[in-house]
Amino acid sequence: MYRHLLLGVVFSLGLAACATAADMGPAKTGQTALGPVLTDAKGMTLYIFDKDTMPGKSVCNGKCAENWPPLKADAAAKAMGNWTVIARDDGSKQWAYKGKPLYGWVKDQKPGDTTGDGFLNGAWHVAKP
Repeated sequence: MYRHLLLGVVFSLGLAACATAADMGPAKTGQTALGPVLTDAKGMTLYIFDKDTMPGKSVCNGKCAENWPPLKADAAAKAMGNWTVIARDDGSKQWAYKGKPLYGWVKDQKPGDTTGDGFLNGAWHVAKP
């Protein structure tokens, strides 16, 4: 009887872990000096841009996107919960969280870096979960 109970608990915990991972969508949560932030698959901090005022639209293109690489979504990516996929001006796809497109920052060197926070007169911010 205890064996079945133990197996049930282990199975339930496994399902809970899967649900939590699925809820996060295409990014993870990492810890920084600024607290928890969204990160890409490599653990690098993700950012949002105040000038992205229209839902589902990124205004960071060209040279801006070279410095602030969009969090790319593949062509088959689908919206889930707080996560949406937007079309960029160049036709590629980008992930957005709660309507805000997500970006990396080329000057961050390692996971946990947040050197882009407050950049451009405060227009860039770490993305918070």
